[in-house]
Parts: sequence; structure tokens; C-alpha cells
Amino acid sequence: MPALEARACLEALWLGGGGERAALDDVELTGAEPVLPSSFAIGTAAQASIAASALAAAELWRLRGGARQSIAVDMRAAAVEFRSEHYLRVNDGPALEFRDKITGVYRCGDGRWVRIHANFPHHRDGVLALLGCAHDREAVGRALRQREALRFEDAAAERGLVVTAMRTFAQWDAHPQGAAVARLPLLTIERIADAQPQPLGPAERPLAGVRVLDLTRVIAGPVCGRTLAGHGADVLLVSGPHLPAIEPLVIETGPGKLSCFLDLRDAKDRGTFRTLLRDADVMVQGYRPGGLAALGLGPEDAARLRPGIVYVSLSAYGHVGPWADRRGYDSLVQTASGFNAAEAEAAGVDTPKPLPTQALDRATGYLMAFAVTVALKRRAAEGGSWHVRCSLAQTGRWLRGLGRIENGLNIPDPTLADVRDLTGELPSGFGRLTIVRHAARLSRTPFRWDRVSVPLGTHPPRWPA
Repeated sequence: MPALEARACLEALWLGGGGERAALDDVELTGAEPVLPSSFAIGTAAQASIAASALAAAELWRLRGGARQSIAVDMRAAAVEFRSEHYLRVNDGPALEFRDKITGVYRCGDGRWVRIHANFPHHRDGVLALLGCAHDREAVGRALRQREALRFEDAAAERGLVVTAMRTFAQWDAHPQGAAVARLPLLTIERIADAQPQPLGPAERPLAGVRVLDLTRVIAGPVCGRTLAGHGADVLLVSGPHLPAIEPLVIETGPGKLSCFLDLRDAKDRGTFRTLLRDADVMVQGYRPGGLAALGLGPEDAARLRPGIVYVSLSAYGHVGPWADRRGYDSLVQTASGFNAAEAEAAGVDTPKPLPTQALDRATGYLMAFAVTVALKRRAAEGGSWHVRCSLAQTGRWLRGLGRIENGLNIPDPTLADVRDLTGELPSGFGRLTIVRHAARLSRTPFRWDRVSVPLGTHPPRWPA
């Protein structure tokens, strides 16, 4: 299917979120596909999702007493921002490699492929224990040649590990989880409790005074928090001191945020978190489905504690279906849902071929920021507590529906030298950063980060005065 025009894609997002059609006249979209080497419309997805988040921020600011403003998003700039971790530099040097040596794809004994995610130590060690082999790619490959892909996928899932077998689009559509995702919209914004309207007063920036608790890791959720911070929100990243982290991603998604440690397994720390929640406007979480509810911090719990909360739940495969509880990351969802097989077919290769960016993560992050801002607008007008649900698999289905790019794989992969015009330098708690600038340009409330990226746990668990 030929790719949709980015303007039509943005219009569908905006009107689907209840936006006024007239606001679309304020947005200028420039550039055209292809901008990254892929047969999928990644540039279109990047431009439309970033533009939607920016337009929602601009409209909220107008409702707070601001004026209409113009918004410009170039497709090349948006696509480069979609892979900004590739271009991150710390003190002019590359960020540390975070991919474990056994992470990647392997052919099993039945001829099918599986992808293993082993970048966190507990996932790595769990896979090695399941296979009974050494921490070595060759040893993992030998062990998997004695396994069937789908059986290994299920065995890993039973242990809470992150492994998926590669499927075609047709195989994913026939799978019960693929069918469940097909029945879901791109995202949902649902009123879950009553609360008085909470209008936001005049301010210099769209989200000034909005307090966001960010309980997410690994790209999608952190991108949402970083985007909200860029429009003026106070974003407090809450991580556990016991949780593993991927430092380059912490650095790259950290600008604009405060960062504290709380161990939510501990009763005292949970009490501190509840104190923070009572004064928050937004809570974004990417825990395993049901994980926070078991601690008394699910969406309904949050709405009772803080009437008017906008609660965001991010998952890998959606909140319904047999895989609703499965852990996953962008690369795994790409593999399971057909993208790696489709891209390989387009490239004429017989090995799984990933997209040139973590497109499902990035698009989901900007769509989450869009949905949060829409929910804040609804809260201001009609009151209520709101629950936003989204998943990487739902975003994947949306990306697939944007169509394909003929000869899209024939363009070169842009290097850092090719995109220097789209980068800038920032101070940070890690050193001087070279980082991709945000692609959306707002004429009256320019996107900017007022806080630098810092190591996890740098700040105390409290809101700024």
C-alpha cells in the first residue's frame, strides 16, 4: 500500500483526539519520504506524531490565555530525532555500548528465527539458565539449534524473559494477540472517575505548573516525559535503586527532568510516593501490567488518591489478549508482529531485518505526550480523572497502516556527519552532550529543557517549590 501523506496522518490523529480542525491550519509540514533506509513510512510516523504532540501543547497554551501560534516540523528532522540515541555523544566521544553480546537473532532447529533481548542482567542470566549454556553467542546459537522457536518463546515468557519468534504479518494477524491488537484503537483516553474541572491559568509555557511522575524506562515512556518537560512541565523521574538501567538511554532521554530514587516495594518509600502523587497532575508508568495495582498504585487507586489525575499505562503488546502480561521491547515487538520479516523481504535478504530506528518506541512516546495533553485539556473543561492506554504493538499496527515506501531501502543510512545541522550541545551531569534537537518549532512557546540530564537518583523525592 502506498504511504499516506503526513498531513492526512496528522489530521487523523488530531481529529481522533477531539481537536478542532481549524487548529491544523497552524501546522506546516515540510519534507518527503524516504528519509531513512526503510520500506516503511518512518518519516511520516515521526513527523505526524511529533507534530501532534506539539499542536496539542500549543492548543493547551491558547486555552490558558495564550495566542495561536505556528508550528513547523520537517520530516528529515523528525526522522533523525526518532533515532537520536544513534547520534548521542558525551564529551565528543560515543556513549557506552549497552547491548549485551548475546542480544540479537538466532535460527532455531526448526528453521525459524528468534530474537533475544539480554541487555538487562536478569534477562541475560535467565536466558542462559534456560538454555543451559555459557555467556557466548556461539554457545547460545548451538543451544538454540536444538530448540523449536515457538516452544522456546513460550518457555522464556513463562520465566518472565524477553524473547520472541519472528512472524510474518500474516502469521501475526492469525495469532490471538495479533487479533486482539487489531481490535484496539491506536490509543485510548478514558474517563475513569469524577472530579471537578481543573482549568490551568495563564502561563508563559503550555505545561507550566503541570507536575508529572515518570515511572518508565527504555525509550517510549522516557521520551514522553522528556517531551512534556520541553513544553514546561515539572517532570520527576522515579526509579528504584535496585533496578538496572541503560546509561546512554538515561542520558539521552533525561533532559528536562528531575530524578529521584524510591523503592516502591518498601512501605515507607510507597508512602513518600503517595505524597508526591497527591500533588501530581500526571503519572506515566510502564510497569508490567498489574504490577503497580498490586502495590495499591493502579489507575483507580491513583484517581482516589488524587482526583483529576491523568494516569498513563504503557505496555508492550496491549492490555487485552493472551500476551497482555508479557514483557517486551521495541525490537521484540518488531520481530513478533511482522516488521522484521517484511523488511527482510523488501531488502531481498533471508535473515531478519530490523527497522533503522526504534520507531515503535519513539512514536509511542510522542503519542503518549499528545494523549496526556489532550487529557489535561479535557480535565480543564469537564473535570474527571483520566486513563491513557497505549502499547508498542498498537503503535506498530498504526505504522504498518501508513503504507510502504517504494525503493525506500535504497537511500544511505545518515551518519552523525550527515545530521550535524540537526544537533546541538547541552551541559549535563555526565559531561557535555551532543544531542539531536527537537524537530517541532513553535513560534511563541519554543520547546526547551530547563533542567540538564543527570544520573538517576540525583534529586530528593519532592516537587520543586
